[in-house]
Amino acid sequence: MDVLPLYRQAGAFHEGHFLLASGRHSPMFLQSTTLLQHPAAMQTIGAALAARILEAGHRPDFVIGPAMGGVVLAYEVARNLIGTLPEVRAIFAEKVVAEAGGQASMKIREAFTVTAGQSFVAVEDVLTTGGSVLKAVRATEKYGARCLAIAVIIDRRAQTGPLEGRPLLSLQELYFETYAPEDVPGWLAERELQEI
Repeated sequence: MDVLPLYRQAGAFHEGHFLLASGRHSPMFLQSTTLLQHPAAMQTIGAALAARILEAGHRPDFVIGPAMGGVVLAYEVARNLIGTLPEVRAIFAEKVVAEAGGQASMKIREAFTVTAGQSFVAVEDVLTTGGSVLKAVRATEKYGARCLAIAVIIDRRAQTGPLEGRPLLSLQELYFETYAPEDVPGWLAERELQEI
């Protein structure tokens, strides 16, 4: 599925010179929150991801997304699975503040029940390194639940394939170069820098 027209129509596809949260520089930026505020786009994306999950033969007990961006996406994907999987739920993992020198992680809210033997699909909007969605997966697997797949709108990784051994389903693969600050090419450096 070509999702770029949806991003462009919503004003969520940007070209210029961007300083990403990772500290790397990029000539393009996808702002999924701008896209996913539109229910029609959200419905299209949720239905497409649900179809990919079912086509892959997965029948999850629940769908999980990392907070905040994955909350609405998890809900919409689960909602679109209801016709086939009437008991499917949508939950989310939230960030845990790291103690001094430690790595940030995620946890499952106490209001959600996850039990050993349940299966799930984790969802994310744009996958660059997979850091956030993998933290959500690990937090869920601590309860003995099994990750069937990770499903994303766009896979931005240079090399596609499984993510730490977990199957990856994407609606579109879209790779564009990012640069370390010391490696920014002249043509990009000439553009006004915008921090994301």
